[in-house]
Amino acid sequence: MRLPQKTGLFITGTDTGVGKTLVASAIAHILSQAGHRVGVFKPIATGCHPEKGRLVSTDAKCLSKFSSTQFPLNIINPVTYATPAAPIICATLENHPVDYGRIEDAYLQICEVCDFVIVEGIGGIRVPLSPNVDVLEIADQFGLPIVVVARASLGTINHTLLTVDAIRINRLPLAGVVISGLKPDSTDPAEKTAPATIARVGDINLIATIPFDPDSCVETATLGQTTLDALSPIPWLTLAAPQQ
Repeated sequence: MRLPQKTGLFITGTDTGVGKTLVASAIAHILSQAGHRVGVFKPIATGCHPEKGRLVSTDAKCLSKFSSTQFPLNIINPVTYATPAAPIICATLENHPVDYGRIEDAYLQICEVCDFVIVEGIGGIRVPLSPNVDVLEIADQFGLPIVVVARASLGTINHTLLTVDAIRINRLPLAGVVISGLKPDSTDPAEKTAPATIARVGDINLIATIPFDPDSCVETATLGQTTLDALSPIPWLTLAAPQQ
């Protein structure tokens, strides 16, 4: 793919279901409210559901709601699969490979009218898309600083450090880590100490910790005030600046 170099962020996660879409949507909302023309892009989605004769991703619908552009879902999310699995599996089961040309064409349309773009990956950074391509490789094509979204519970230190290692070994720009779903009243020592441990041991920029927010939900495309309050003070434009 030949993709234009834009100002923006690539949102990945340590796993599926860790809060990538909510973080991406919140950043889009915050910057749109500040007057920026923000485009959102979900190149590939799996586990999509049929709606009006086409497959639709709830992630893409949520991103669309909080974007300041009005592209249809087939541009925001050009490649869709019904099977809830890695794209490399979906491509075989559903008999159509990932169309990288379609991804490129859709992204070019978004970039033409946006001054800031937020790209959300699928699953974790090493999820295979096709036999020789994974999320890490397309993240490299977009050339955007990467935000890693991680959960707060036991096991997150290992998952987060491995994800960051993969990004650094491949010399991709790392903006930092967002911890999502932290329970403020938790007595679990693993959960209470994970954010600081990740930052210290991995020498990682801990961008933010988001407390558990029952008012934020991808399925209903809602963002709670707790999530917005956690992410609003962050200098997203600075984090998105090209790294030397």
